[in-house]
Amino acid sequence: MTPEQVAAASKPVALDLGDAFSRCPTTLRRARLLGISGWAFYISGRAGALGAVRAETAAAALGFIAPDAVADGWDAAARVVRPAEVAAASLAECCRWGAQHLGPLPGAERLAGLVDRVVAAAEASGMPLFAAWRAMPLPDLSPGARSAAGLRLLREHFTGAYLLAVRASGMSPLEAVLAGPEGEAGAVACGWPPPYPPVGPLVRRRLWAEAVTDRLAAPAFAALGPADGAELVELLHRTRADLAPVRA
Repeated sequence: MTPEQVAAASKPVALDLGDAFSRCPTTLRRARLLGISGWAFYISGRAGALGAVRAETAAAALGFIAPDAVADGWDAAARVVRPAEVAAASLAECCRWGAQHLGPLPGAERLAGLVDRVVAAAEASGMPLFAAWRAMPLPDLSPGARSAAGLRLLREHFTGAYLLAVRASGMSPLEAVLAGPEGEAGAVACGWPPPYPPVGPLVRRRLWAEAVTDRLAAPAFAALGPADGAELVELLHRTRADLAPVRA
């Protein structure tokens, strides 16, 4: 497999598994222990790696979430706890989830090693969230925790690459969400209020942006070589299949 093919095949699984910990009930309980809502925990837990920036800066880095929705979560969390503390709590929950759910699976050590190599080789230019998260030390170095944290980093890398590609295509983040598989439901979930622009003319641009995303991410996967790249794809898909009964 070429690096671009590995990136394209890895992307949907990394986007899914890289965020799986955030849907865990135990993770949501952590938000309550901090005294903030689940939404505030999600927003500040992601953008908090940047430090105590303004809400506008957090929104620019997150990209696909409406600025007003980002400000609601960011400001609500900041009134109670520092953004860096929320980010640290979010990372701890990610590692806990990984140790619990990914650690016992076959190939956990190998998956962690392959993902680590991709993350270390990834270019961070223009991807502030990815760069900020990569700089954060892990509280748990077990294979499952490393896998979960690495998949989260891959998710941020793919998302950052897609944001760059979307802007290069001439689309706004809202237009990219509308042209995506979830359409208007996705726009609502990301806090964008109606009315929405027509989607038809955007589909071709979105397909172009998806292809550019794969090209932007490909150099990170080139660090593996064809054989290890194919093995990573296989491990990612097997891991998602093994987790399916747990997440049902």
